Order: sequence, then C-alpha cells, then structure tokens
Amino acid sequence: MSAGDLKEKYLPRLLKDYRETVIPKMQEKFGYKNRLAVPKLIKIVINMGVGAAITDPKLTEKAAEELAIISGQKAKICRSRKPISNFKLKKGVPVGCCVVMRRYRMYEFLDRFITVASPRIRDFRGFSPNSFDGGGGYTFGLTEQNVFAELEADKITRAQGMNITLHTSAKTDKEARELLTLLGFPFRR
Repeated sequence: MSAGDLKEKYLPRLLKDYRETVIPKMQEKFGYKNRLAVPKLIKIVINMGVGAAITDPKLTEKAAEELAIISGQKAKICRSRKPISNFKLKKGVPVGCCVVMRRYRMYEFLDRFITVASPRIRDFRGFSPNSFDGGGGYTFGLTEQNVFAELEADKITRAQGMNITLHTSAKTDKEARELLTLLGFPFRR
C-alpha cells in the first residue's frame, strides 16, 4: 500500500474531528504533554434486556435483528446463567442481546446517535451529566428503539428499551465528560 492509498482511505467524521480538534483542546485544558496521553473512546456497548422473552423466545431474535440494524454488526443473544423461580426463569433461556462496537464502527454509531437519533427523542433536554461510573465510563438508557432512523417504524412490533455504555480511557469522570462534550455529546445543562 502506497502513501497515496492511505490518504484516500475512509476515516469517520467524528474520528477526524477527535484527531484535529479534540486532542489539542484536551492537551490545552488538562496539560497532557503527549497526544497519546489524551483520553479516547475505547468501545461502545449496547445491551437490550427482553424480559417478555421468557414466554416467547422469538422476541429475543427480533430484538437481536433490530439491534444488528442499529449497530451495523450482528448482536449476541444472551442467555440466563441460573434459574430464578420467582421470575419463572430457567437456565439457558434467552433473556436479551448485546453488541460491542470498536474502532470505525463505534465512531460511526456515536456520530449517528448524536446527530440523528438523540434529536428524535421525545421531550429531549439532554442526558444527565451524573451517570459516570468513576472510571471514565458513561451509561445512559433509552426507553424505545424507534429513535434510530435505520429502523422502519412499521416493522417494530413492540417498544424495546436499551442501555448504551461509552467506555473511555479517561482516568477521571471530569476528563471523560470533557471528552464527550468536545465530541458533541448532548449533556443537560
């Protein structure tokens, strides 16, 4: 591969923005001496719990298909690890699905979420800035999957919520919040 081929290689818009504007601003604000010391996004995990799948296992398959359309990669179906009699749950029954996105696909998803999906959330005023986990991770929930433009509203059989976790390499919540803010993540004021 020549140097000319590398210049024409595809680069997600959000990753390009991170390299060109976020890194210098973070270096200026936190005093990082090296560009590699600046926190970055490591992975995005989407979890969908399907409680009604105990009685109808096909709901989990449908949720996995929708999650695959949203994320752009195949979803893993998660099964119960142990039986819980109070919930009539047996061991090995499908109870949800998850996707772990990294690299380009992660930046593409976050860009689509920030620019297209979050403005479609009903009565949206921003996400809570208090949902950091103390180690640079941020988790938030959505009550329904139809905010994503990739899904056709006619084909959605039931409203399904999901948890989305953004894992960063930041050491503190303050650094992680600044990173996500500079990337354009909509926090509540």
